Amino acid sequence: MAGDEHYWPGDEEGKLSVVTSKNSVKVILLGDSAVGKSKLVERFLMDGFAPQQLSTYALTLFRYNYKVPGDADPTADGALTGKTVPVDIWDTAGQERFRTITTAYYRGAMGILLVYDVTDLKSFENIRQWMRNIEQYASDGINKILVGNKCDLDESKVAVPTSRGKALADEFGIRFFETSAKLNINVENVFCTIARDITQRLADGADRSVDLEVAAKVKLEKKSKKKKKKDSSCC
Repeated sequence: MAGDEHYWPGDEEGKLSVVTSKNSVKVILLGDSAVGKSKLVERFLMDGFAPQQLSTYALTLFRYNYKVPGDADPTADGALTGKTVPVDIWDTAGQERFRTITTAYYRGAMGILLVYDVTDLKSFENIRQWMRNIEQYASDGINKILVGNKCDLDESKVAVPTSRGKALADEFGIRFFETSAKLNINVENVFCTIARDITQRLADGADRSVDLEVAAKVKLEKKSKKKKKKDSSCC
């Protein structure tokens, strides 16, 4: 696999690494500061949660290996079923506090998790601005999921009800989840869903600009199958 990988101490299974690679799926997290983006990554990759709320000040880049399930998109003709696809998760480095996220952060991204805090109305209202940024800087057809984080908090603190989050997601035509990094609610589901959506799109050949080995392999396999079918139908 192209790119250098630096594994973390104690990560015997090699699930977690800081990486750079062109042959991987890039997923970025967007949203206001302190909504819990880094906590979601921390919970998903390290199965941990530290209660301190610290801003991220350096670009954080992690990798996990997503195994495509057996019930993958049937249009892929089974080409991705059981395959392992490397997924790189990019965290915003705290730049969102200053609205200084550069175009380089968006470049090459195939999936975006848009995160807000269900107890912070402003972070929810700012999702529209983040969507405008996506339209300006990200590629067309990129997969997106709206995530309402901190759903474990007392209902009296909730400023954005589930119905409102779902309505906004429906307006944008994207998926919606409510999560809790603290109690590990829906965290794995969110990351696996975005990876699954991306791999299905690649299998469908919807993203022609992606430089990804697995995407190229799928296209070759599908082309080969079509040729065999055509040859066998001639009589």
